[in-house]
Amino acid sequence: MELLPRIEIDPPLPADATVIWLHGLGADGNDFTPIVPYLGLGAEARVRFVFPHAPACPVTINGGMVMPSWYDILDLDPRRIDAGGVRESAARVTDLIGHERSRGVDSRRIIVAGFSQGGAVALHVVLRHPEPLAGMMALSTYLVCDENLLSERSAHLAELPFFQAHGDSDPMVPIDLGRAARDRLRRLGCEVEWRTYPMGHEVRPDEIRDIGDWIRRTLDLSAAQGGPEGG
Repeated sequence: MELLPRIEIDPPLPADATVIWLHGLGADGNDFTPIVPYLGLGAEARVRFVFPHAPACPVTINGGMVMPSWYDILDLDPRRIDAGGVRESAARVTDLIGHERSRGVDSRRIIVAGFSQGGAVALHVVLRHPEPLAGMMALSTYLVCDENLLSERSAHLAELPFFQAHGDSDPMVPIDLGRAARDRLRRLGCEVEWRTYPMGHEVRPDEIRDIGDWIRRTLDLSAAQGGPEGG
């Protein structure tokens, strides 16, 4: 299968680390590209950002409307999803990790990130990945396909840092789902940095600053050189 179409933002120097960042339902890879300059990683950071586009498919909860989606959502209460679609998208994201490995990036220098539906797929990938990764960034998201997690989980979870953020008034993915995911991760032995923000289903400037700080710490980057003017 061909690699997912994607947007890539390369650093000035050859990349020695990668962040693969999945968008949410109905968006595309352009959704988070404007954030990169505001992460404050510094001019010398050799980090490539990869923003894949989800394939278009009908989404049941949206009346069967065709839109970019990592999997079909059948019902929100209780949250029922197409597990086969999750696994197919997870396999394609895993292929992107393999592609970065083929470009010379060590798996321990690869962060997988995702927002909302994209975060659910990102969690599915990271929790089962056979190689050690740098970390996982779970934004306004939840766990899927948990029933098979104990038998499928990665052997490297104890050494994998997680950054998890959620809006305290999120109407799309209630914060209780985020808390449940956090608690599940911690029971699995994961190190979870949990942050909440006074917001809905979105990202905020202070959250972006926290994300940048976490990426710098996780990848052991030098101190930030400062973001763009006015940022």
